[in-house]
Amino acid sequence: MKKIGILLCFCLGIYQANAQENIKTMFYNLLNYPDISSDRIDDLEIILADYQPDIFMVCELNDVFGANQILLKLQGINPDYQQATFFTNTSDDNYGDFNDLQNLLYYDSSKFILESQDIVQTTIRDFNRYTIKLNSVNQATNPIRLEVFVGHLKAGNSPEDEAKRFLMVEELMSYLSNLDANSYVLFAGDLNLYTSNDITFNKLTDPTEHIPLTDPVNRLGDWHNESSFVDVFSQSTRTQGGLGGASGGFDDRFDFILTSENMLTNTDLYYLANSYKSFGNNLNPACFNSAINSVDCAPLSGSTTNYSQALRNTLHDMSDHLPVVMELQTNEQLLSTSEFVATSTLQFIRGNVAENQLSFVLNSTQKDNEYIIYDVLARKLTAGKVKMNAITTIDVSNLPKGIYYLKIDTYAETKKFIKR
Repeated sequence: MKKIGILLCFCLGIYQANAQENIKTMFYNLLNYPDISSDRIDDLEIILADYQPDIFMVCELNDVFGANQILLKLQGINPDYQQATFFTNTSDDNYGDFNDLQNLLYYDSSKFILESQDIVQTTIRDFNRYTIKLNSVNQATNPIRLEVFVGHLKAGNSPEDEAKRFLMVEELMSYLSNLDANSYVLFAGDLNLYTSNDITFNKLTDPTEHIPLTDPVNRLGDWHNESSFVDVFSQSTRTQGGLGGASGGFDDRFDFILTSENMLTNTDLYYLANSYKSFGNNLNPACFNSAINSVDCAPLSGSTTNYSQALRNTLHDMSDHLPVVMELQTNEQLLSTSEFVATSTLQFIRGNVAENQLSFVLNSTQKDNEYIIYDVLARKLTAGKVKMNAITTIDVSNLPKGIYYLKIDTYAETKKFIKR
């Protein structure tokens, strides 16, 4: 019996050492939510409950009311869901200043810790950056961070539209050039691309870039109105008007999750082969130019892809886009006890390296919070009031170069920043 017990423990040790954790990601164009209709929240809840993403990335989110409404539904599915801070678009002042098409990230806080977020401003619309760290047992000695970028490129098929998309992506790739070349990067968005030969797609995937991106499903070609690419189509789910959005039927691949190339080869955090899907797409060739809830888009006989009629009805009513989903995998063991999960209330905006200004957001239900800046000798240098659930910006231009600490007086948490 003793030998059996030793063998069992040995086998369990091998299992734990080789245990793999799956991480489910989803990107979804919410079609002007909630402006067109906030009643669609029930449809979205059904979709989210079916897939239950660990990382949920969205665009065409209109306001903080809609953002909070989605979070409440997510927390009804899993109380560990949290959201990043909602910011309105800062880029489109020369194009009407609508500021109504926002991006946002939701995440399972038992699996990830949101460390910081940033805005990548362009002439059309912002990209949003979210740095999340894997909540692993070894996070102190082997921290694994994922840089998540969410965006929505200019729509349209004219040369002018193509040029505007390219200028947006130039700003994104310039921003990426400041990151560590070995960073793990996801870029999710409605890219409004018609072909992989587009100058914008070529820029994103250019191997000479500091961090070139790649299409993990590797379905390159002329996607628009080409039935052979029906398996990766994500737009349009509709053929009838009056619901908002496009109504041309299923004929475009606009929605993407791209990864940095290292996520196809590394062992810390990587793309799970064959997990990339257009959620709700039954791969039925007859679905070309049809509505996603039509009989033409039903599951094929003998296929393992089987999105039900009820789910496809819900996807049809929610948006003119389908979500795109993809799984990641890690060999790291995640913390399984909630008491060990670090929940950050204080987040730097534009990272923790500052030249003239340091910006941060405090997610708090308490009023009248005060920030304090200390030096490495724990001497109090400056203090001030914190804006409630909004960006607080501090002038640090007079501080000498070096390491400092930011503390909120009502919280135990202290964050380090560097004055450059």
